Amino acid sequence: MLSLPLPAHRKALRRRFSTDRYVALPGLLSSAGLATLATEARRLEADGVRRDFRMPCMADSPRHMTTLGGQRIAPMSPVIAGLYEDRGLMRLLSSLLGEAVVAVHDPVERHVLNVMHRPGDTHGAHTDDYPLALVLFLESPPSPADGGQLEFHPARGDLAALDAPGARRAHHRPGDGYLLRSDRTPHRVTPLTRPGVRRTVLNFAYTTPGRQGVTTQSASLLYD
Repeated sequence: MLSLPLPAHRKALRRRFSTDRYVALPGLLSSAGLATLATEARRLEADGVRRDFRMPCMADSPRHMTTLGGQRIAPMSPVIAGLYEDRGLMRLLSSLLGEAVVAVHDPVERHVLNVMHRPGDTHGAHTDDYPLALVLFLESPPSPADGGQLEFHPARGDLAALDAPGARRAHHRPGDGYLLRSDRTPHRVTPLTRPGVRRTVLNFAYTTPGRQGVTTQSASLLYD
């Protein structure tokens, strides 16, 4: 299901992640893996919940999308639950972070589905409760002009940094992934700009040994 980077390439990826708090993982999903997960996502989306609100604990930044939390995904999709704990994937993440990476105990946050499918859909400015977010793209707008881009600031931790010099944008294609140091890095997803484009991702949250407690109510508001 995965096309993991070769060990020889992982030192360079680790250096980039250490510097930028972000590293792109193009083609992380194999063709068969992408097809399988896209089918799972389409099935699960029918049980998703439409969210349209502002997040009070994240400077009232907007949330406009359909979501499904991990507590509902796990019993419905053994495929996704199994991929989350894939040993090869966990070894890759540990090598990129430079220390042990472990699964999140919280059943809500560990693996979630986010679907943006209407013009204006967005995932506003935030940081995450856990250190690492691995995002897997199942659908993506074909052009950066269509929106749905990751926006982040690699050198600051405050949400206002996303409107300051040094903020970056990244466009990803179906089958791509990226790893983000998501607890320290402010980030958001730019709004979709036109009808007919979709952004469907699985977000896998990971942590380090001894760090399992949540710090905000954002996940419960978005995924419960």
